[in-house]
This record gives sequence, structure tokens and C-alpha cells, in this order.
Amino acid sequence: MVIFRHPGWLLCIFLLFSCSETPKPVFRVATNVWPGYEPFFLARSLGMFEKSPIRLVEMPSASQVAHSLRNGTVEAAALTLDETLTLIQDGDVDLRVVLVTDISNGADVLLGHADIANIQELRGKRVGVENTATGAVVLDAVLQAAQLKASEITLVPITVNDHLAAWQNNMVDALVTFEPVRSVILKSGAVDLFNSSQIPGRIMDVLVVRADSIERNSSALKQLVKGYFSACDYLIRYPEDAAMRMAPRLGTEVQQVMPQFEGLLLPSLSENRKWLSPPEPTLDAVVKQLALLMKQHQLLQGDIQADGLPEARFLPEISQ
Repeated sequence: MVIFRHPGWLLCIFLLFSCSETPKPVFRVATNVWPGYEPFFLARSLGMFEKSPIRLVEMPSASQVAHSLRNGTVEAAALTLDETLTLIQDGDVDLRVVLVTDISNGADVLLGHADIANIQELRGKRVGVENTATGAVVLDAVLQAAQLKASEITLVPITVNDHLAAWQNNMVDALVTFEPVRSVILKSGAVDLFNSSQIPGRIMDVLVVRADSIERNSSALKQLVKGYFSACDYLIRYPEDAAMRMAPRLGTEVQQVMPQFEGLLLPSLSENRKWLSPPEPTLDAVVKQLALLMKQHQLLQGDIQADGLPEARFLPEISQ
């Protein structure tokens, strides 16, 4: 029998075994500010991620979100579907869509000054737009509807974090933008000239994960998606408290939070199953249609390999 005469031996053994434990990897999820992504932050506010390695990383623009995902500085991100296809085309990252967070039904808009009566009057005007696929999709639809060529307007590239300043400083005559900037500019007297309800199903947001990080983060990923649906349920049940929690991030007054969701459809768990589940996920057909549209208008340079993009196994088993 071995007897340890000094308690320090026990402490050393304890520390040895404690230090040998492998720490859980941090699961980083990047987003920019957008109402459809707010349920993730609402879930965090409600303490749903306190004992998990989930880290929500807030960024000022979708371009930076995509850049971080491509470079591997985050494992997952919330993006529009067309931004996802652009990343896949680049070939730098293999992605999976694990959740459809929202479908734009009026939240993405072209706003104009009050002296612009309709989109036909955009000829010769300065039109601000972020250099992203979403901005291009909206602008392309506007030009088609107005029967205008891109050369007949003056494009002003503006990142989303500069949208409000560009409008207030009269740098543009019209602006392709989205919530929460949309609501602020509309209050200043802007006119809704065109919005995503006129191109149904073309703009949607998804949660994507790098395929090379899925297995080691599967537990955190399940908790993230479960928290999202729980927060959506909380949003319906307790809209006033949810609005108070979301207002600071959205940069708006509490009473203006819920109106920002009016232009969005938030697919339920059962609807997400239809979007993502085999053998024929609805998302596959939408991806093919969107890829064709983007290719026709030089938003994609060639065919993309998006087979296996939908991934339903992280959706909760029981409806939230």
C-alpha cells in the first residue's frame, strides 16, 4: 500500500487529470444585423446558450460574414441563399444549409425620394446598392420591371453600414436596402418603389455550416437550431418582452421592432423539414431556379455543384 504523506500529491494528481481534459471547441456563428437572424440573439438573451460553446459573432455587413466563413474564422453563418451560392461557386468552402431562417416578402426594398413617382423615373438617377448578390438580385429585378438598362442609371456602391448616412447626406436618389435601415428611411419620407414581395421566393436567408466543422460541432449545432425555434415561439408568445430585448441590436425603438418582421416569413419547424429533408428537399428546386437566374444575369460565372446542400438532421425532433 502506498501512502501519500503530503496533501500536495493529491492536488497534483487532480490538476494533472483536469488539465488532460480536451476543451470543447468554440462554435462561432457570424451574422450581420437583420430581423430574420434576431431569434438567434433572442435565444442568447434568454440564456439558452449559456452552457454551450456557441458564440454569436456580430458583423457590420454580409460581405464580411461571407469573408469570415470562407477563411474559416467562423464555423457557421447566416446568409442569403444567393450569397451561399456565390461562396459555393468560388470553390473555397463546402457548405451545408441546416436551417431556412426567413423568406423576404417585402423586407428588401428599393426606396426613393418622394419626387420619384415610380421605377421608370430612375433613368439618370443615382441608385445606391451594396455589392452583394442580394443587392444585385433586387436591382436586376427593378431594371427588368422598369425596362431600363444598367447604363441608364448611376450605380453608387454602398456597404449596408453606410446606407443610412448615404441617404441622410443625399448621396443617392434611390437605395436598395433592407431592415432595419428600411424602417428608418421610410419614416423620413422615402417611397417604397419596389420590394421583394414582387419577386416571391427569390430572396431567402439560411443558416450554413462549413462541412469540415459539422461533426465536431454537432451537439452545439443542434442546440443552436433548437434555440432558434424556441426563440421564435417566444417571439409569438411574448412579443413585448422580445421586442425590448431585440430593440438595442436592431437600433430602433421598441415599438418599431415588430413592424420589421412584417415583410418576412419565418418558416416553422415543419416547413423547414419540407425545405431540407430527403428524398426531394424543396430547397433543391429553389437552388436550381436561383442559380439559373443568377447565371443568366452574370451573377454566377458558371454551373455550381450544390448537391447535398440541404441538411435536415439538426432540426429538432419535436415541434417547438
